[in-house]
Amino acid sequence: MTRLSVNINKIATLRNARGGNIPSVLDAAINCERFGAQGVTVHPRPDERHIRYQDVYDIRPIIKTEFNIEGYPSQSFIDLVLKVLPHQVTLVPDPPDALTSNAGWDTIKNKKYLKNIIDIFHSKNIRTSIFIETDPELIKNAVETGTDRIELYTEPYAANFSTNKEQAITPFIKAAETANKAGLGLNAGHDLNLDNLKYFKQNIPGLLEVSIGHALIADSIYFGLENTIQMYLRELK
Repeated sequence: MTRLSVNINKIATLRNARGGNIPSVLDAAINCERFGAQGVTVHPRPDERHIRYQDVYDIRPIIKTEFNIEGYPSQSFIDLVLKVLPHQVTLVPDPPDALTSNAGWDTIKNKKYLKNIIDIFHSKNIRTSIFIETDPELIKNAVETGTDRIELYTEPYAANFSTNKEQAITPFIKAAETANKAGLGLNAGHDLNLDNLKYFKQNIPGLLEVSIGHALIADSIYFGLENTIQMYLRELK
């Protein structure tokens, strides 16, 4: 079964809009675990517009499930990860002012840079993943960075799913086959939802984990968090 990691950034966005501690990010992390999610993901940004660095410190000791920290590897981010020691760190090439992650790494141009950072995290036994697009050459070059996994950027799949799902999934199948052949673990995320998740899971060989935030948290407004997590888990079976 592909594991579900719930990105709780949007919980923090709602909290920060009003101040105070409602809704509680810590309660959300605990409940995601309690309701069956196999992981919790956070993406702290320098401006702390959603998840704050202190949230990351607070979450780590209170959950037993996989903790995944994703973000751009600035020095402050690297320092945070080395202090918190999550199970996984996902490196994303977005600048500090980006609204959301919208591209993958160029593993040819940034190979040495990524390798140096990954070596740092591996020295602390932290599993690494690189956010990446479906270009087979970029995936092949990811191997030389030393990363354990890649995370496929699935926004193009989600954007084209409703018009031609077969065409939308094709580059991702080829990317997954390339990753499997190269010995890379395979994650995926961005705009996966209850409409497109099952088809993606059924067609992507070796899919270990999906990270889902915006759609899942939005669905939970209508269905409740526990029910929503169970709905997503059923799509992954």
